Amino acid sequence: MIENIQRPLATPYTFTTVDALKEELLRRPLEQFILVKLDGRVVEIPQDSLDRLTEVAIDCDASLTYCHFYDLLDDGTKEAHPVCDYQPGSVRDDFEFGPLVLLNIADILSASDDFTEEDSAAPDGGWYALRLRMSIGNVIAMVPEYLYTATRTDYRKSGEKQHDYVDPRNRDYQIAMEEVLTDHLYEINALVEEKPKELAYETMEDTGAYDKAGFTVKASVVIPVRNRVRTIGDAVKSALSQLTTFPYNVIVVDNGSTDGTRQLLEGIEDPRLIVIPLNGDEGLGIGGCWNMALKSKHCGVFAVQLDSDDLYSDVTTLQTIIDKFYDTGAAMVVGSYTMTDFNLDTIPPGVIDHKEWTDENGTNNALRVNGFGAPRAFYTPVARDLLFPNVSYGEDYAMCLRVSRDYKVGRIFEPIYLCRRWEGNSDAALSIEAVNRNNSYKDFLRSVEIIARMRANRDHAMEGTENENGQPGNDLPF
Repeated sequence: MIENIQRPLATPYTFTTVDALKEELLRRPLEQFILVKLDGRVVEIPQDSLDRLTEVAIDCDASLTYCHFYDLLDDGTKEAHPVCDYQPGSVRDDFEFGPLVLLNIADILSASDDFTEEDSAAPDGGWYALRLRMSIGNVIAMVPEYLYTATRTDYRKSGEKQHDYVDPRNRDYQIAMEEVLTDHLYEINALVEEKPKELAYETMEDTGAYDKAGFTVKASVVIPVRNRVRTIGDAVKSALSQLTTFPYNVIVVDNGSTDGTRQLLEGIEDPRLIVIPLNGDEGLGIGGCWNMALKSKHCGVFAVQLDSDDLYSDVTTLQTIIDKFYDTGAAMVVGSYTMTDFNLDTIPPGVIDHKEWTDENGTNNALRVNGFGAPRAFYTPVARDLLFPNVSYGEDYAMCLRVSRDYKVGRIFEPIYLCRRWEGNSDAALSIEAVNRNNSYKDFLRSVEIIARMRANRDHAMEGTENENGQPGNDLPF
């Protein structure tokens, strides 16, 4: 049985700001935990469930405890709503805990001890900063049990919510959250501050480095595809219509299509089109198909992405991308895109320009959001050295994170790409479980990247130091 002093009040406190939360704590009797409601949804948690949540928090000495819950639908039925487990890389500001969290009061006070009025005045009331600070050196416990019910207020499909985090209407929020994450990365020694590597493409051309490496074209448009007979023709036509000052080709990796896609591709008579036919049983995801293209003898100096249901905005897109490589010395160039329906009519939120990226802090802020933008293009020798993970979700995010850790990234903020949203999109109407799998995978990628950046900063700090045994020093706290 939980002692009375440790049992939180059954009525949750509705969070508004960190300052208001701290004032509430001063008014309450002595408690170890406080149950906090993070939004306006109506929740109902039985006392037994609250006791269970509290027991786990005590046993784990958790700073923050949360759990699965049920959505109460408009028709009165309930639907299971699982949430993701917390990882070191769960630093995106839209991480879903559900509407209820159980917080350790001592950790709240410790984490917010030096909070300023500006922290509490943030668009989210300081919640993002508070939970990031509470996670440092503490346990974040997720209970995989359905312990309460909350009314559902958002009935949009996954594809309709996918770009909320970069909606231009939320720009002020984005800037505020970037500042919070940057402070957090500094606190855990994962902040990238080194000047990124720039590549001297002009020098490479002068010395014939491209020819020596065996490249026959300057650029390749890479299109992985599987069963997209309705759209692949449009994509290939868009790629082949590009007007450039350099030779290029289009590499389509057909991952075992059975709907007529293969036959459509075979009917296109253009020597610049290279089709890599796969049986479909090779076990390749989109990342694996990209690796096939990168390692192909046909791949150009630069590999430029085009999804099988998307198009370039006009005939200058490819030239614009390659020019950006030369102008910046970047190892990766990322553009901006316009959201359209199947008929290419613009749909909300319109242009996705990813202006949350800046040359000064983009590589750090990229850990907070779920994507880099499109189209993505890579200097092939660097991409060949790293390669994509063999998955069909997050493979591009993984590559972009890894490249941006060390190399300069060139950004194009004008829309040069048309991103179609239609019923054939793989992420158009995902279940909660599928969305969670995707989010958990990207949190994993962030975890790997954060740890790698911490290690790099540690190694950099230890350069030239030795311990009493004459070995490199290792007295940093990670």
